[in-house]
Amino acid sequence: MKMHLMLTSALVPLSVLALATGASAQDGSATAADLKKIDTIVYIYAENRSFDNLYGAFPGADGLQNASANAARQLERDGTPMAELPPVWDGLTAKGVTPPITQAATEHMANAPFAIDDPKGYDLAMSVVTHDLWHRFYQNQMQIDGGKNDKFVAWADAGGEVMGHYDGSTLPLWQVAKDYVLADNFFQGAFGGSFLNHQWLVCACAPFYPDADKSPAKPTIAAVSGDGTALTVADNSPASAIDGVPKFVSDGNLTPDFYAVNTMQPPYQPSANKPADGGDPAYADPAKATTLPAQTATTIGDLLNQKGITWAYWSGAWQAALDGKNGSPVPNFQYHHQPFNYYADMAPGTQNRADHIKDAGMDGATFIAAIDAGKLPQVSIYKPQGNLNEHAGYADVKSGDAHIADVVHHLEQSPQWSHMLVVISYDENGGFWDHVAPPKADRWGPGTRIPALVISPYARKGTVDHTLNDSTSPIRFVTHRFGLPELDGLKARDAALKANGEPAMGDLSEALDLTKG
Repeated sequence: MKMHLMLTSALVPLSVLALATGASAQDGSATAADLKKIDTIVYIYAENRSFDNLYGAFPGADGLQNASANAARQLERDGTPMAELPPVWDGLTAKGVTPPITQAATEHMANAPFAIDDPKGYDLAMSVVTHDLWHRFYQNQMQIDGGKNDKFVAWADAGGEVMGHYDGSTLPLWQVAKDYVLADNFFQGAFGGSFLNHQWLVCACAPFYPDADKSPAKPTIAAVSGDGTALTVADNSPASAIDGVPKFVSDGNLTPDFYAVNTMQPPYQPSANKPADGGDPAYADPAKATTLPAQTATTIGDLLNQKGITWAYWSGAWQAALDGKNGSPVPNFQYHHQPFNYYADMAPGTQNRADHIKDAGMDGATFIAAIDAGKLPQVSIYKPQGNLNEHAGYADVKSGDAHIADVVHHLEQSPQWSHMLVVISYDENGGFWDHVAPPKADRWGPGTRIPALVISPYARKGTVDHTLNDSTSPIRFVTHRFGLPELDGLKARDAALKANGEPAMGDLSEALDLTKG
């Protein structure tokens, strides 16, 4: 494990330095009896921020102060250093933001990380919605560049924006992190974007499209080069990142062997693909190239059902989307953020769907009501609606952070709080640069480092946890807490980590002191 013990003990409490030795629940530091002190688990899944983008200046964390000159200096597509950062093509702000910040205002930035909200950077407040960035399966691997993290700009579609970060100290969740535990060695479970990382959250797997080469999805199969980690660059692609967005032969949603790695639509409504003409109104049109066939892999939900553990995936604005009231910018429900809507055993009309896919309500009101009433199931996953999830391109940082902090406040006041574990993470980096190399594991990930907060009466309060984790660590905790079989993808991930000289992924028990009480 790559430890970051260059941090001073004055900044990092001794408990954190002890955590950095790599002890985990799997090593016996948390017994089955200890884990039973937690009887309510809540995982809040925000969107698209790297660790350095929000927490790069957090005291005691492996932040921007530890970035090597090589990682901070971005390289051209041919491997030579850039003289300066490219502009943000088409402008920095998202469509509809007034006044817009044009491309010209982002030109001639130094080749280095910078503060988006600083006058010396872009001077743009966290309440403003910025340009979206590529966050796709192959591009993420090309940006990571074997762990050097020096081609984030080269293989981006938003120019120098990828090197931007914020002063997160003004955000409510920054204070929550100071009060509880910030995990600074926590990575997105899979390379790329939200679609695949939501699937990894529930099944630790990549969805599969059988016979995709004989289906409407054939045009979405990616053209891949070399060792299978990079897209094939088109002949007319700009040689320099300064000159424009790279072009590829086929930047598709499916791998050449038919795994879905970029956004595909659910086979059931609500879906961005409407029903077929004359077809079942509860289904998406299967003739659309982006409609994924129903999946049958084992999920964490299946394992919880087998043990009789109560659980729910709470989707903000789910009912509004079902009712055809999904608007932009509000609530802007994102169809691929409800991963269970892709599974055959969760099809419309099934009891499984009725029991476990829950509407969190507009602004999370229904979820918050369940919190306040002490009626959460044993395991909950909460996904805020689009305008409150912090995703660049359609949401701002400030609104989503404030919403999630408010949810945390309700959880702290809940009748279930005394034996609760709350984890907040971002599903993936959203295309933003981070200086820490992901550990080398399997074909699917892990990808770029992301922020995670561990909140509980049992938390090692006021500490930074350096234990290796990824966005499947919460379901590892669920697995260990309830004595579930381990998903095949988790076992394969740990075997791949071991083969590359890395420890198994943690389950976040390292951030807890379960000897209390």
